[in-house]
Amino acid sequence: MTQERPDPAAEPSHAGLRGRTTSRAAGRWVDLVGWAAAGIVAGATGIGVALLLAALAGRGDPVLAVGSSAIDLAPTPLKEFAVSRFGTADKTVLVGGMVAVLIGAAAVAGMLVRRHRLIGSALVALLGVLGAAATLTRPGSTATDAMPALIGAAVAAVALLALRSAAAPRPADLPERPPAATGAGETAAALARPQLVRPSRRRFLALGAGLGVVALATGGTGLRLSRSRAELEAARATIRLPAPADPAPPLPPGVDSGVPGATPFQTASDQFYRVDTALIVPRLDPRSYALEIGGMVDRPLRLSYDDLLAMPLVERDITLTCVSNEVGGPYVGSTRWLGVRLTDVLDRAGIQPAAEQLLSTSADGWTASTPVSIATDGRDALIAVGWNGEPLPLDHGFPVRLVVPGLYGYVSATKWLVSIKATTYADDPAYWTQRGWDVNGPILTQARIDVPAPLSRLAPGRVAIAGVAWAQHRGISAVEVQIDDDDWRPARLGAVPSADTWCTWVLPWEATPGPHTLRVRATDGSGVVQTAARTTPYPRGATGQQELVVIVG
Repeated sequence: MTQERPDPAAEPSHAGLRGRTTSRAAGRWVDLVGWAAAGIVAGATGIGVALLLAALAGRGDPVLAVGSSAIDLAPTPLKEFAVSRFGTADKTVLVGGMVAVLIGAAAVAGMLVRRHRLIGSALVALLGVLGAAATLTRPGSTATDAMPALIGAAVAAVALLALRSAAAPRPADLPERPPAATGAGETAAALARPQLVRPSRRRFLALGAGLGVVALATGGTGLRLSRSRAELEAARATIRLPAPADPAPPLPPGVDSGVPGATPFQTASDQFYRVDTALIVPRLDPRSYALEIGGMVDRPLRLSYDDLLAMPLVERDITLTCVSNEVGGPYVGSTRWLGVRLTDVLDRAGIQPAAEQLLSTSADGWTASTPVSIATDGRDALIAVGWNGEPLPLDHGFPVRLVVPGLYGYVSATKWLVSIKATTYADDPAYWTQRGWDVNGPILTQARIDVPAPLSRLAPGRVAIAGVAWAQHRGISAVEVQIDDDDWRPARLGAVPSADTWCTWVLPWEATPGPHTLRVRATDGSGVVQTAARTTPYPRGATGQQELVVIVG
């Protein structure tokens, strides 16, 4: 009996199987990318609608509300890391991270909806619900403030389900006559059933493109309807501040060290540090601005911007410092402020003896607690309306902010000021004191080396070591520099207008070849020498002496 050989043409090709497997895998990846894109488009559509509705209703932006809530909920060590690692770009990093999370969550929702209709649509809707919840946590919010985010969530879920429906196979009508040849196992009943055919991707792509246009149109319109920064800058440019009733004298000769690269005594407006929790700069129209003074006072006040400008204004040079500043750090700046004395306003309100703190509130809901005993001890605490001869910049509190010399900014320098409440610490803990920071926040004595920079290569010979030192409201009586392990050498101090500012300093040095370690320390006006013990900013400001290495030769 002859054994039949199998026909090679009838055998499946392993190469063909591998090709079909690879093709199917590639197809699955293409499908996943498509569904991820569908989720992103649906999420963007919901966000666009929410932005438009929020702008039309004059409500807060739900996306920014999520970011602001994230800042509020972040633990203090994480905030300190963000400030130290990213500096004034910390908010840009947060926004970028938030956008990445939103895109990722929407993409996952799109991939899920392909097989799990309810789970996928619920996930994309959850993003809007989180926006609504975050909106309700913002100061002064009401239930209606959450409506734009909730409607946007519903729109996103419906859009994603519509994309799923557009991509689903549909029954095709039977042809009028059956095919000429049929298999032996085919029956009339099988022919009578509707056949599922793979639909064209055109419907899916067309709907996705249409939703993308809707997302861009609604979101863009919503952002345009919101009061733009350019409009507010234009309004600021029209303001003419009154001349101060109590002007500051001209800066004395010798306030600057004159050393190239060293910090000038007065900080330029565009160089002034900014550290705050505002994800977006609050936009307050000076024409409708009002400052509320209340709490434990005999006569609650409501002062407009014009009311403040009509009061006697004083002008003072004051240096501000952020408690997050590390030893040798950049978060300190000095400028000439114009404002109303805080005590003038408190006297009109009649602050009650039992009040312990002034809880000042920013337009974005941030609060600071200034001790009443310090704010009213005779120092030049100001409700500021201007600096350097012009209205406050938008990024630094326009139209009104608080400035109390001698205290770190977290208890003294509320920007975009909208209310001051006389109260007790037990009744109204402030933003940072709730998180364990020191209640009083006095600025600690610090000195900083500006030149030479760390690891600089210097030529042998005469070198100027220069920088700034500060101990606001106590002043600086001495600055000393130590080179390697030699004795401390006194530096020459620059002139100062008052104890509420920093001072510049300079030390000439005959540099010899080789590596050298430079250290600096200051002594404040009360005779206390800056400690060498190193601590982190939390919870009452950094301590220690700056130290750096330079190479000569």
